[in-house]
Amino acid sequence: MTEREKEVFVGIDVSKDKLDVAVRPSGEILSFSNDEDGISLMVDFIKPLSPLLIVLEATGGLETASVGILAAKGLPVVVINPRQVRDFAKATGKLAKTDAIDAHVIARFGEAVRPEIRPLKDQETQKLDALITRRRQIVEMITAEKNRLGSATSWTRKDIQNHIAWLEKCLMKADKDLNNLLRKSPVWREKNDILRSTPGVGPVLSMTLLSNLPELGTLNRKQIAALVGVAPLNRDSGLFRGKRKIWGGRASIRSVLYMSVTCAIRFNPLIKKFYQHLRNAGKVHKVAMTACMRKLLIILNTMIKNRTCWSTVTS
Repeated sequence: MTEREKEVFVGIDVSKDKLDVAVRPSGEILSFSNDEDGISLMVDFIKPLSPLLIVLEATGGLETASVGILAAKGLPVVVINPRQVRDFAKATGKLAKTDAIDAHVIARFGEAVRPEIRPLKDQETQKLDALITRRRQIVEMITAEKNRLGSATSWTRKDIQNHIAWLEKCLMKADKDLNNLLRKSPVWREKNDILRSTPGVGPVLSMTLLSNLPELGTLNRKQIAALVGVAPLNRDSGLFRGKRKIWGGRASIRSVLYMSVTCAIRFNPLIKKFYQHLRNAGKVHKVAMTACMRKLLIILNTMIKNRTCWSTVTS
């Protein structure tokens, strides 16, 4: 048996109640409950296999406990975008869908593609991520209620106004909790200070990057742009040359980054100059904004990598 034939890959399909675990190349599959006892039994099953890679799909948080425990045991675990697995399944002709089939497809994806293992969030980072997610939900609810207020009748207007006032208090508490959490960590304080030294970068973008982009400062410029999804991808075939478009990546980061760039093209001299250069060259607003998002992200990535503030970058 060759070394490659000895390599073991594990795919885990996560649902609310259970974890389906498939092993390649043996084809073995087992099912465990998605709770503390089930995850412990799953780890006991996987660890003796010494897998080269354990792959799970991002499932909105259902995979968090499993990923955390697997990583704590020193096992090579990686979380991937479900769309990648679906596209892989279609490409390999696997159109049927069950939990067991999905686990096999995930394991096969890991064996064929071998996605790179990224830094995983520790417990404090997960807490920061949860608080930021909740803050975003509160902001969305406030916006929705304010939109309803515009067409509300006299019978419902007061109730909506009271709800908005309550939500705004919740938003203030969320901001306070986020600031307290940042102050507790010397590492986060340093990174936050570096990011916030940049004109156009506010607390929301800084906290979003700290929680949702742990790779910041560890990748090169092309890798970080592709990871977030601000690197234009070619759409060429033969003699046809299509428009390059951004695709995939982390949409939650892009939305916050876009708002920061909206501010940066007014108050950040470097980004403002770059935006005007692109517009003068005939680029439409959306293309210029995307380019500025990429440039700002790359600058922030370099600043975190070199542990330097904005004043050092522009000097």
